[in-house]
Amino acid sequence: MPALDLDVVWNSGASGVPEPPVQVHRARADTVVLRQGIATHFEAPFLYLLLGSRRALLLDTGAVADPAAFPVRETVDGLLAEWLTEHPHPGYGLVVAHTHAHGDHVAGDAQFHDRPSTVVVGHDVAAVHAFFGIEPSADGRNGSGRLDLGGRDLAVLPIPGHHPTSIAVHDPATRTVLTGDTLYPGRLYVDDFPAFSRSLARLQRLVRDAGVEHLLGAHVEMSDVAGVDHPRGSTRHDGEAPLPMTPAQLDAVVAAAASTGGVPGRHVFDDVAIWID
Repeated sequence: MPALDLDVVWNSGASGVPEPPVQVHRARADTVVLRQGIATHFEAPFLYLLLGSRRALLLDTGAVADPAAFPVRETVDGLLAEWLTEHPHPGYGLVVAHTHAHGDHVAGDAQFHDRPSTVVVGHDVAAVHAFFGIEPSADGRNGSGRLDLGGRDLAVLPIPGHHPTSIAVHDPATRTVLTGDTLYPGRLYVDDFPAFSRSLARLQRLVRDAGVEHLLGAHVEMSDVAGVDHPRGSTRHDGEAPLPMTPAQLDAVVAAAASTGGVPGRHVFDDVAIWID
């Protein structure tokens, strides 16, 4: 399959063009990036739909439960129906999982609870680790798990620090890591700084060892001006930084986090603002 197309300008409420509640970008036939409309919720999270031959993974369900305001299931059902016209598979499954359990990533879960052939992964650490088969590694720290979609084998890594349930999903097929709220062009809220630092280092090792090219997070809050973020709660972003982050940007964030010394407060850098509790 071709490389990912991540060159997209999202409707962030500033263009004057009516903004849909769900924006859909087909980065590749088997990889879809969805964004919740910023007018429906200021968090405007990104969701990811990865399709394999036997089942698909939907990572995160958005910040609004009401299907009339945010029809995430209707949108996903349409995308799956489109995929299955060319890739038929009886009983095609759907896994609904989460980058972490904050409300703006799990609110849409209820839309999927009665969906056939669907598993909605729980919101606590035990449920997440059990589903993906994550067990402690030899050094006593969290190891990694996996999810086979059928011809598309994903690695799942715990990356706590922002939230205890935070995970990263590595997709070798696209040389991509989905990083949730641990890494994205915006405000990185840190609940546990030592764990956050270890998780960034783990991402750095993965990127180096696996030849990762794209790091895709769950929000865009930085503007297209270095070091300037859009105010929290704003429902209009006049000029956004690109969603994809590069390995070089990850290296810069690792160095930036180290430079804070874990001191509580807001620490602003070109690509991110690190907020330490």
